[in-house]
Amino acid sequence: MDEVHGYIENKDDYLRRLKRIEGQARGLQRMVENEDYCIDILTQVSAMTKALQSVALGLLNEHLSHCVVQAAAAGGPEADRKVKEAGDAIARLVRS
Repeated sequence: MDEVHGYIENKDDYLRRLKRIEGQARGLQRMVENEDYCIDILTQVSAMTKALQSVALGLLNEHLSHCVVQAAAAGGPEADRKVKEAGDAIARLVRS
C-alpha cells in the first residue's frame, strides 16, 4: 500500500486555498502590467505571502501530527528521519 500523507483529509481545502493564491499571483501581475501604485502592489504581495505561510504552517502541522507521530510510534531510523525532515522544514520556513 502507498503511504498516505497527513494532509489528504484536508486536500480539497488546501487546493482551494492554493487556487486562491494562484488568483492573487495573477492579480499581482495585472497590477504591475497596469502600473498600479507600488504600495498597493506591496500590500497584495504581503497578503499573498501570509496566505502561503498559512498553507505551509497547515501542512507542517499535518506532517507533525500524522507522519512524525506515526514514525515515532514505530520507532527506529524512520522516526529519526521524519523528525529531521520536520526540523529542516521548520528551518526553511523561519528563513523565508
